[in-house]
Amino acid sequence: MQRLTAQLVAGLVAAVLSLLAERCWADGGGLSLAERVIWAVNCGGESHVDVHGIHFKKDPLEGKLGKASDYGVRLPILRSSTEDQILYQTERYNEDTFGYDIPIREEGDYILVMKYAEVYFAQSQQKVFDVRLNTHVVVKDLDIFERVGHSTAHDEIVSFSIRRGKLSVQGEVSTFNGKLTVEFVKGYYDNPKVCALYVMKGTLEDVPKLQPHPGLEKPDEEEDEEEDSEPGEEGGKKKVPAGSKTRVQSGPRTPNPYAADNSSLMFPILVAFGVFIPTLFCLCRL
Repeated sequence: MQRLTAQLVAGLVAAVLSLLAERCWADGGGLSLAERVIWAVNCGGESHVDVHGIHFKKDPLEGKLGKASDYGVRLPILRSSTEDQILYQTERYNEDTFGYDIPIREEGDYILVMKYAEVYFAQSQQKVFDVRLNTHVVVKDLDIFERVGHSTAHDEIVSFSIRRGKLSVQGEVSTFNGKLTVEFVKGYYDNPKVCALYVMKGTLEDVPKLQPHPGLEKPDEEEDEEEDSEPGEEGGKKKVPAGSKTRVQSGPRTPNPYAADNSSLMFPILVAFGVFIPTLFCLCRL
């Protein structure tokens, strides 16, 4: 009897451990970053293995849809490692909406990473477009130059999950049929594009971060606002208005129009005296 009970307990423990292992495997636990990536492409370019071991395959849309461009290879790309600059220097664009179909066969939590760099336009509002995941708009009015400037790497990261035949992304749910379609939607300003993209199992914390951009660092004034906040209504915090802080402005100081030289005020008085004295002298002679 005791032996039978021990066998049942051992079997139950083994079953639980097996289920936990399968769940861990499905969520990408215990795998390297490269092993978690299920699909990756270097858009508009050749195959490439990045510093994390992710294998980006050659663009499958070559000769089928859109146009490939290597205009950016002449430019160094900020925020990207030297070895992976090619992922931001080549791109695929199209004069209409275009996209990629990605097969996904397993349930779990996923991350879509899209890589961009603006290598042509030198100001904002020149290239603006949306990104759609199946029927869901996950990136709205993407203006790469406005986000990071010229020839600078920028990653758009979207988390989503697939469970029981449903795709869940940014609070929206739709039926999933085994194919993830990433579309770059034509807008009013120029053509949509993408430099590279990949899909991996995991969470946002698993995605490698780009190198810091000095121009995008949070100003000290914003970091100090919470420290200088005052108690507000309903136990909350009331931020001190930004105008009440001392700000250091760049460029020459604007002259004060009320601090002009007083000599300019004396000129009309001197003119009046110059006219009055000769007139008075003439009247006296009469």
